[in-house]
Amino acid sequence: MSDIFRARVWCVGDDINTDLIVPIEILPIAREERPQHVFRANRPGWAAQVRKGDILIGGKNFGMGSSRPAAMTMKDLGLACVLAESVNGLFFRNCVNFALPMLAIEGIHAAFLEGDEAEVDFGRATVTNLRTGVRLSGKPWPELMLQSMRAGGLVELLEAEGRLHPLGWSPPA
Repeated sequence: MSDIFRARVWCVGDDINTDLIVPIEILPIAREERPQHVFRANRPGWAAQVRKGDILIGGKNFGMGSSRPAAMTMKDLGLACVLAESVNGLFFRNCVNFALPMLAIEGIHAAFLEGDEAEVDFGRATVTNLRTGVRLSGKPWPELMLQSMRAGGLVELLEAEGRLHPLGWSPPA
């Protein structure tokens, strides 16, 4: 996995909870079908417009709510990373576990308009708006979390280190 992402951004506001990201009623359906439902309550049709590698920018309190696998579904949708003013701790941990790059960066929401192009250096926790030249910095992930990200997620890291026997385990459908 590369630490540098360069792509179009999508913007959402404050207080985006996991119910808005992944509605509860889609959890019983097959994992590969879930991404088409991301944000369907507040942005109908949005998931069909997302291209692999796009970047999502949120406001304050991003990912608040339940521990449902919203990070996994957003990654399955093809998002390269998520940036927000602030992020819920449980959602952040799910991003680590499922290898979805996530950074909390103060001022990020005001620095971008939807459709702008961003360059994110995830390892350094910097993001640049390529239209305006505005560059912001956040707090880089600790090395162990970066290792998990580069391995493809926590389970993959533990398997690679021989700490977890690969028995064909996959996240619950």
